[in-house]
Amino acid sequence: MADSGSEDIAVIGNTDLTPSESQNNLKNTMVEKGTSLLKKMEISVAEAEKRTGKNAVNMQETYTVYLIETRPVDAASEGTSPVPDSLWRRYSEFELLRNYLLVTYPFVVVPPLPEKRAEFVWHKLSADNMDPDFVERRRVGLENFLLRVASHPVLAEDKIFYLFLTEQKQETQKSLEPLEGEKMEKAWKETVFETGFQAKADSRLKALNATFRVKNPDKRFAEMKHYGDELQAVVSQLLRVRARAADRLYGVYKVHGNYGRVFSEWSAIEKEMGDGLQSAGHHMDAYAASIDDILEEEEHYADQLKEYLFYADALRAVCRKHELTQYELETAVQDLSSKKQQREELATGTVRTFSLKGMTSKLFGQETPEQREAKLKMLETQIEEGEEMVKDRNVECDEFVKGAWTDIERFKEQKDHDLREALISYAIMQISMCKKGIQVWNNAKECFSKM
Repeated sequence: MADSGSEDIAVIGNTDLTPSESQNNLKNTMVEKGTSLLKKMEISVAEAEKRTGKNAVNMQETYTVYLIETRPVDAASEGTSPVPDSLWRRYSEFELLRNYLLVTYPFVVVPPLPEKRAEFVWHKLSADNMDPDFVERRRVGLENFLLRVASHPVLAEDKIFYLFLTEQKQETQKSLEPLEGEKMEKAWKETVFETGFQAKADSRLKALNATFRVKNPDKRFAEMKHYGDELQAVVSQLLRVRARAADRLYGVYKVHGNYGRVFSEWSAIEKEMGDGLQSAGHHMDAYAASIDDILEEEEHYADQLKEYLFYADALRAVCRKHELTQYELETAVQDLSSKKQQREELATGTVRTFSLKGMTSKLFGQETPEQREAKLKMLETQIEEGEEMVKDRNVECDEFVKGAWTDIERFKEQKDHDLREALISYAIMQISMCKKGIQVWNNAKECFSKM
């Protein structure tokens, strides 16, 4: 669980930011006790690179790859700086990794990936997924994702995740030379698919069926699923408001550039007042130009909110999986009950409810003792299997509830910490922005006073 006294710190975000931004990212860090992977290695997504190649259908495409760097923690503590191990991964590989984690650990609120295409953008922000600014924000988000997984008490121990981070040879490869480029990508993908995780994935129809047909839903999970819906709705509204505010703020700041132009033109026709007007005009120009950096910094806060917009989906996925687990348990109990009733009816020769079997007996006569004995024997076997199935389903459901609720509590603590710090930091940034605006007008007043 999160603990501010732990020594293992996973910094979430871009490590190449300004000191103030780096400090903010440090505040938004979740600190995990006993995080074995982060005790062993430092993890970063160092850079992004645009490439061109052929896709699966042999057509030319442009895509982005991201450089993952890992470095032993021991080396840093000893004061040495070895060259980090590095490898390139595509966004689609990050997606494959997360899908694998979702299926393999259904009781975990799996950290989300950054958006594939920009959402909730204001009009001056490009929605192009190849835009350099968007690619940079995605790089930060992908690093955030890796650090989230690496700091998770369960996910951090996964072998596939470790192989994703490190340059590994296929076990069957006889050559000792490391794999590179597409060969290494293919080797990792083959390792993932060999786990058979796709066969374990639940169909959407199956999950939807469980949602509507489960008879005894767990109230805690039902409430948590509803909370996930509400959290997503609230964060969506907040991001829309922020985008509209950014549009208007951009316009207000740029309009101040007109002050600068007018003061500069006015200074040209004045002798005594000219210097003061021109200086005031320069302050206004600087004020108008500052909005670009301000809104770029705001995007980092927007991305932190978007992370929890997508986290809401991960939370609901755990609740849906519980519904499915509960539905499978109820189905097994119902099947067992049905088999026991059939055994009783066959043994006594009475039929409690209307059934095709009862109608068949009336039309074609009763079964012979041998046939009845064979059916009873088959039912006994099916009942034994059914009782074992119910037992297994009960254990599976109990283990799921225990594991899921532990992780949901961990997630809630992480969420409360992250969102509180993000909102405080956003408020501080807004206050700082207002102070800078006041300072600009104080500077302009001084210029006017000296005329």
